[in-house]
Amino acid sequence: MILSKSVKNFLAIASLFMASAIAFGAFGAHGLKKILDPDMLRIFHTGVEYQFYNTFGLFFATFIYSLKENSRKIKISLYLIVIGTLIFSVSLYVLTILNMPILGAITPIGGTLQIIAYLLLFFGILKD
Repeated sequence: MILSKSVKNFLAIASLFMASAIAFGAFGAHGLKKILDPDMLRIFHTGVEYQFYNTFGLFFATFIYSLKENSRKIKISLYLIVIGTLIFSVSLYVLTILNMPILGAITPIGGTLQIIAYLLLFFGILKD
């Protein structure tokens, strides 16, 4: 099977997301354990956890997109998964490392984009 440039790009992004999720997880478990209090460490871990979930989702959605590349809904869902994951997880990483609680107000935007992404994926699978 020959993959389109768009499919390759999303698979590459998912691969980078996975590598960075592993790195952030290790950093949190080893590097931040002595620096952050347990509540902040839990928040950091939530960012890592959701990055993992959405990376698996991105791989899955990209596979679906490779089968239905004419689906605008699925393609938009891929972009929203990427953007939502970045906003959600990175806001939690920065919030905890730099102790900037104001970033907690941005995190739900990322989560909302992720929800919309998976609903679009759902409709793209069924309707396109």
